[in-house]
Amino acid sequence: MLVRDAMSTVVLTIGPAHTLRQAARLMSARRVGAAVVLDTDAGGLGILTERDILNSLARDQDPDRETAGSHTTRDVVFAAPTWTLAEAAEAMTHGGFRHLVVLDDRGPVGIVSVRDIIRCWIPVHSVAG
Repeated sequence: MLVRDAMSTVVLTIGPAHTLRQAARLMSARRVGAAVVLDTDAGGLGILTERDILNSLARDQDPDRETAGSHTTRDVVFAAPTWTLAEAAEAMTHGGFRHLVVLDDRGPVGIVSVRDIIRCWIPVHSVAG
């Protein structure tokens, strides 16, 4: 199975000036765990994850003052839609992260998460109840 078969095509994009609270609200409304941060001034794409927001809160930072741009991971590992799920899982494990932005020649086309990969690898009917 390929990344394009597992990825979410719902790509939440935000700007670097969004506050962490705004980002969290948008992520919650869309039911996603990460947002692509488009920052043309800083050179392109980054990613903001739930973990980034939680880390900020744990440091007692104000989510209404802290911006997505100041908590964005900029050295993002990107996946291609044609990668296998094993390649994506290996990249995530090696890099220590749970989301990959999926790019093609047009730009971001999806996000694949650890949850997406697991969902594809474990058949729904095999879940113990």
